[in-house]
Amino acid sequence: MQLMFVMPHTMELAALTQPWELAVTGADQAMMARRAEELGYGLLAVPEHFLVPRSHVALTGPHYFHSTVAQAYLAGATQTIRLSTCATLLPLQHPVIMAKALATADWMSGGRIGVTFGIGWDAEEFRMLGVPFHERGRMADEYLSAIIELWTSESPRFEGKYVTFDDVAFQPKPVQQPHIPIWIGGDADRALQRAARFSCGWMPFLTQPDQFPARIDFIKSQQSYDGRPFDVMYGLGTSLIGEGHVVKDDPTQRPGMSAGEIIDKLGRFSELGVTISSVPIPPVQDVAEYLDYAQWVIEEIAPAV
Repeated sequence: MQLMFVMPHTMELAALTQPWELAVTGADQAMMARRAEELGYGLLAVPEHFLVPRSHVALTGPHYFHSTVAQAYLAGATQTIRLSTCATLLPLQHPVIMAKALATADWMSGGRIGVTFGIGWDAEEFRMLGVPFHERGRMADEYLSAIIELWTSESPRFEGKYVTFDDVAFQPKPVQQPHIPIWIGGDADRALQRAARFSCGWMPFLTQPDQFPARIDFIKSQQSYDGRPFDVMYGLGTSLIGEGHVVKDDPTQRPGMSAGEIIDKLGRFSELGVTISSVPIPPVQDVAEYLDYAQWVIEEIAPAV
């Protein structure tokens, strides 16, 4: 199992964020990304929202990045670690611009960019950005097809309801072949069908871990799934966040567990099909203490999982 480094202050979620994280700056994050790379973490991921309705701030928090911009910044501060997202809100961004941004970051980073696309859950965010919420799934399917066409074709051409282009050039292409790795986030059947068609990975959120084997089987049973290698990303601590970002209690995924508890839990995740996970930030006081903990995870947890 690969371990992802959890970056402090990429959001201010009531369920997980600790007070000390609010003082973490972008410069701090660049330093932490370099340290995570030195320690041997292979991946970090950035969440995304554009507008948070005031009614949601208490649970969701106001602080989110544009995920691709943050990826590019952290890629520029590092040399080998991979940068992904959790998750990029695809229907809220024009697919040509999205394809260009990700291809640019991948080209400039030497092929270290991945993306997890989600269709979003906050109807108010869609309304404020003028995007039809109930069409977001259909939009995402079309956008994914258009993005892959731009990334892979020397003469890109696409005609759809939401986007059309022809007789154009698109460079630079992503460094990675056949294109930037795409994961799909979400739990509904349509999300899993989208994962089977377009992606090499799935990031569940509300799905309970014991349901993973059946849901992975569902993905791989789709006619569009061609047997490609397939990752499942589920971080330890995810079950502490409910629908709408409500705070939930799950003592089996609490931050600050012992090494034995963490190893047992990650081992169980692995048995259920998880290939990439993370250990939540424990109760600490500052960046230095957290980085000491991140080193402990690599020394004590990583060899056992």
